[in-house]
Amino acid sequence: MWIEHLARDIGALGQEEHTTLERALDQMSRAASLGVPGCSAALVVVWREVVGRDGSIRHVVTDYGASHSDLAEALEHQYTTDQGPTVEAVREMTQVRVADVLREHRWPRYTSMAVQCGDRSSVTQPSKLSGDDGDEDRILTFGVHSGRADAFDEEVVSQLTALLAEHAAMALNTADRRADAARESAHMRRAMSARTVIDQAKGIIMHARGCDADTAFAALRQVAQRNRKKVVDVARDLVAENTGPQRSRRPRPDGR
Repeated sequence: MWIEHLARDIGALGQEEHTTLERALDQMSRAASLGVPGCSAALVVVWREVVGRDGSIRHVVTDYGASHSDLAEALEHQYTTDQGPTVEAVREMTQVRVADVLREHRWPRYTSMAVQCGDRSSVTQPSKLSGDDGDEDRILTFGVHSGRADAFDEEVVSQLTALLAEHAAMALNTADRRADAARESAHMRRAMSARTVIDQAKGIIMHARGCDADTAFAALRQVAQRNRKKVVDVARDLVAENTGPQRSRRPRPDGR
């Protein structure tokens, strides 16, 4: 059935290799705008719950994808005024349906902006996002919008939007895990590279001074502190100075 096919397509966007959160959100919004009956634009937003000192909770946009720039402008207005279907959905954690914004009375400050941006009718579905670390403070809202009033078959599109939001949330969780793994791998590579260059610099100092490894590292740290630099940067400079093809003098492990 086309509904399941569209949901699978949207869910697959977060599974692609090297897909970033921003790219996945943009692709999801475009896919929904093209695939959902009656939809002319779509908006997918990731929010984070922030708890204030007084215990109050507000929702902050961390990223979003909009199939059309007008919808992004409408989101900014909703976010600024705290009025509109998208902020209502994330605040109440319930699906928000708008048959015609001109017949709406819930968000008087949003009506004129919605008309200007071509947002006459919409269905917005919130969904929790959680990672392997138990992070439960993020929420996704998946909204389909139309420039026509009464554009959506409520029975079909309400269920479809909920399904798309669920698949999108699962896809973004996968994308987040992949990004976390990539960051951890990059951090490990940097750490290993730093360890290698420090060991090389220690070897140079040990050879020059006839000292042991601990004394050589202490010399590196002393130079780093005196020059307000990181130990790895001092080590990198020393290695470059003493292993380059133009080396013209003996190593100076004291950094002078």
